[in-house]
Amino acid sequence: MIQLMIHAPTEAALARAQSNARNLLKLEPDAQVEIVVNGPAAAAAVKIDDEAVLPLLVLCRNSLVNQNLAAPASVRTVPAAVLHIAQQQGAGWAYLRA
Repeated sequence: MIQLMIHAPTEAALARAQSNARNLLKLEPDAQVEIVVNGPAAAAAVKIDDEAVLPLLVLCRNSLVNQNLAAPASVRTVPAAVLHIAQQQGAGWAYLRA
């Protein structure tokens, strides 16, 4: 089974990550995909309302706090994107920088 984290630290990367995730899931519907968002992309991520994308988002709490943002209730957050990425890679997840 494919397990892929798509890292999106910028707004442009977040747009690419959403496209990458959609394309992968069309071809591999059983794939596990996370769009890991931090840095400037966090501001754009909290505005996403696409029901297909929301479950894929993993937002960095550090980035949210530093930008005075709040994650939507339905979106997963982690304390730090860097730690989450390292843990997921340690668990065998593939990494793609969007």
